Amino acid sequence: MQSVLHAAAMIPASIPSPNWSGFDIPLPWGSLRIHAYALCILAGIIAGLWLTSVRWARRGAPEGSVWDIAIWAIPFGIIGGRLYHVFSSPDAYFGPGFDGTGDLSLIPQIQRGGLGIWGAVVLGAVGAWIGCRRAGVKLSAFMDAAAPGLLLAQAIGRWGNYFNQELFGGPTTLPWGLQIDPNNPNFPAGMPTDTLFHPTFLYESLWNLAGVLILLALDRKFSFRRGRLFCVYAMYYTLGRVWIEAMRIDDAEQITLFGLTTRLNVWTSIIVFAGALLAFILLGLRKRSEPDTPFLPGRAPADSKPGETVPAEEKSAESKPAESKPDADATDPDDADRATVAERAASSDRGTAADRATVPADAATIRHSDAAVSDSESRANLRNNQSGPVRASEDADRDSTGGTAPANGAPAAGVSGRQGTGTAPEAEGTK
Repeated sequence: MQSVLHAAAMIPASIPSPNWSGFDIPLPWGSLRIHAYALCILAGIIAGLWLTSVRWARRGAPEGSVWDIAIWAIPFGIIGGRLYHVFSSPDAYFGPGFDGTGDLSLIPQIQRGGLGIWGAVVLGAVGAWIGCRRAGVKLSAFMDAAAPGLLLAQAIGRWGNYFNQELFGGPTTLPWGLQIDPNNPNFPAGMPTDTLFHPTFLYESLWNLAGVLILLALDRKFSFRRGRLFCVYAMYYTLGRVWIEAMRIDDAEQITLFGLTTRLNVWTSIIVFAGALLAFILLGLRKRSEPDTPFLPGRAPADSKPGETVPAEEKSAESKPAESKPDADATDPDDADRATVAERAASSDRGTAADRATVPADAATIRHSDAAVSDSESRANLRNNQSGPVRASEDADRDSTGGTAPANGAPAAGVSGRQGTGTAPEAEGTK
């Protein structure tokens, strides 16, 4: 028990101020100063890109495209973040009230600190859009994949504020209060040297790390797409940024809205939160009109996979024309008889005119299963089975009716013309 109490007594009652802020690299013409702030930003970028690349690959994006997008997004983001910081904290660069007493040469010196997240997001998104267009992928899909990685980068990058001893909160007596070197230019004037301050960098870092886990869990459960996960990121981050920003005591632009005066970053966070919430709702109401894919229209790879082949049997079946098979049940009897006659004609070297005439003329008009009549059957149809001369009256009857008179005296339709006397009548084709 005593050892536990002794260990607890050894725990510092506050977060000490850093005694290291970077190192120098000797060069022939001098030295190059590497700031801890820059190392924290770089470490955050690397960690964020790693997480983004893993998530991007799982969504089926082209391999290596995340780096093609990053080379555009990162420079744009750094420039946008610096411009936003200069705009939101202009006194050091333009003087109080823009009276010209500031130092404009400090604007490009980002190693001294000062990157506004919203400028980094807005201008970084412009760079990411350029990279996405060149890579043939959707910006919304990339932003969804990058949202947790962006929070991770911010969580690590915030530690740069610790090494620069900047952007801390008001005085506190909490055991995790932050010590600031009294000789540091950022130490508030008129305060006791042993004053502790709220470590807002630590608050935001822990808030962002928790947000990474929350975003990953939400994405796994709900699979937010079309920019909705990025909207969740914006809502979560701004929700924490409002109360963390309100604790800070560094110089910042004050804005009065609705009778309330507060820091510009607070109003920005409120506006961004409202906009992200509205966008999240509207995107959720839109019906998905196309399959979920990270590719832009017309830039997706071919659907067919390499190595996929069609079996030889299917190829031969596809290449052959479809053979029509007769249906026995649906075949017309007359059609069958005609086919039989055609076969007979072909077997006799295309036949003679008399042979081809064996097809009765009434086969085209009378639907009968025995339409093909042989010569002997034709003779049997003559009156009294006689093949002798026919009386003139019967000829007249045939002329008037246009057909051959059967045994019962009724006209037979379909046979026209005269029959020669003394010869067997031949059926003539329909004219």
